[in-house]
Amino acid sequence: MTLEESVEFAENPEPRCPLVLLLDVSGSMSGQKIDNLNEGIKILKDELEKDDLTKLRVEVAIVSFGQGVDVVQDFVTVNKFQPPTLTTNGLTPMGSGINTALDIVNERKKTYKENSIGYYRPWVFMITDGEPNGEGYEVVEGASQRIKTMEEQGAVVFFAVGVDDANMAKLKQIVKRPPLKLKGLDFSEMFMWLSASMQSVSHSNTGDKVKLAPPEWQEV
Repeated sequence: MTLEESVEFAENPEPRCPLVLLLDVSGSMSGQKIDNLNEGIKILKDELEKDDLTKLRVEVAIVSFGQGVDVVQDFVTVNKFQPPTLTTNGLTPMGSGINTALDIVNERKKTYKENSIGYYRPWVFMITDGEPNGEGYEVVEGASQRIKTMEEQGAVVFFAVGVDDANMAKLKQIVKRPPLKLKGLDFSEMFMWLSASMQSVSHSNTGDKVKLAPPEWQEV
């Protein structure tokens, strides 16, 4: 933990609502998909910043998987979050990406505890247009088991969103809760929903169950 983090927690002792965007940046996400994804991340920041309490409580991190797995942005509160411009390349090491996202969630929870900061159940929001490749079967299986175990323990909320030609059957095998299929390439509506959901959570008490609005952006 850095001195800057200690100062930040002292200045802002609000409970934190951690959100990891786990994003597929493989070669197949090039073109309109990555453009819309980048725009959607900007919309997420703009919407979250509109609410004063959400600004203090929601922390955003970004993990990408493509050519490799990269923590593009470690956890920061919304006011310090600067949306990156993601580029595409490589295969789809989804299992490794999932493991990295869950690792940084666990590390962040330790930091909260060290600083006596309350926190909501962390969210991991994965967006992909494919299926795992470029890594061993056992990596994907291990990541899948981690999701299911942590969900059952109430340690994380893990959403998977399939875009375009995503293998929805494979996603269903990997995650615990049913994956959602994005209608067309309507990333903006999806990120508006995500922002509204995080606002609802951040305005609740830690440990409360929050009723979320139905995802109108979902293809049915």
